[in-house]
Amino acid sequence: MSWQRIKHIVRKEFLQIRRDPKMLRPMIIAPVFQLIVFGYAVTTDIKHISTAVYDADRTRESRELTARFRNSGYFDVNYTLARPQDIAPLLDSGRAHFALQIPRGLAKNLARGRSVAVQGLVDGADSITAGMILGYASGVVQRHSEDIVLARAQRVGAAARLPGIEERTRVWYNPELKSVNFMVPGVLCMILLVITMLMTSLSIVKEREIGTLEQLIVTPIKSTELMIAKVIPFIVIGFLDVVLILLVARLWFKVPLHGSAFLLLTLTGAFLMSSLGLGLFISTVSRNQQQAMMTSFFIMMPSILLSGFMFPIENMPPLIQYMTYLIPLRYFLNIIRGIFLKGAGFAVLWPDILPLLLFGIAILTLSSLRFHKRMG
Repeated sequence: MSWQRIKHIVRKEFLQIRRDPKMLRPMIIAPVFQLIVFGYAVTTDIKHISTAVYDADRTRESRELTARFRNSGYFDVNYTLARPQDIAPLLDSGRAHFALQIPRGLAKNLARGRSVAVQGLVDGADSITAGMILGYASGVVQRHSEDIVLARAQRVGAAARLPGIEERTRVWYNPELKSVNFMVPGVLCMILLVITMLMTSLSIVKEREIGTLEQLIVTPIKSTELMIAKVIPFIVIGFLDVVLILLVARLWFKVPLHGSAFLLLTLTGAFLMSSLGLGLFISTVSRNQQQAMMTSFFIMMPSILLSGFMFPIENMPPLIQYMTYLIPLRYFLNIIRGIFLKGAGFAVLWPDILPLLLFGIAILTLSSLRFHKRMG
């Protein structure tokens, strides 16, 4: 193996990338732009829920319940209705996402020590959002109910005879429960997968389309040397993207990095083995750039959706859960989030590091064999 020949090909690759602004911009500028956009857009925090209230009781107690929703920080009471029939048009049109119906006799039943049921209606077209809205609403009603019971006990002097269990919770790793701290590291993984795999596959196929790959074949360079030379520029660009994204995550989104930045960059190299290996493999089975792009998206979409990026793997059907073990992004997500949020080290992360390395070695070996065969 001649490193001198590899160096010349690597230099050619960098010159070719620099002279092609259509390729340079997606690799350098797009990742930072995507992180900023996705960092704000991809979030599980729901606030300012447009709410409609129909209060049939119109008493101080019913107004206190409405105020409890308004002051929760999640619900914006934009509509106060005079008839229950007005709820459906608001939910149908999307102007309201949640509706609260307070029945007549609320204050009277509470004064008599009776339980009262209030109804919450939610737009279930988006089941994930609807579930979260119902969770927020249940929490508001539960806390309001506890305050009513406590106030009643204090009035009758029975507070000392009401034993109970007091909940004191503590959230580890993400005390403020900011979804951005969880989502931004995931976006980093997703962008790195898309950029490195897509650009690698398109670059090599483009060489074949314009005929320069055949020109390289007749030179003294070996197929292994050519493959290494084609991959090295994308490794450098991949690490550059990671550094830029890390700076944006820390300085723009204030995402804490509790673990070792050196360990993060080192394990990023292991993931690059997998993503670049997949890009090489795609280039060996594609005849043109359109085929390479379609094959890349065919692999990327399941990788993103089944990796645990947004949906917990534990909630998937058993068969799908077994399939996720074949997705390198699953392991890299656990590694990145573990380093960012938990400060995890090698001793904790090795169950994810080992399969990621094995997959990277396997796919690179397979790609090398196919690349050598196509070169021959």
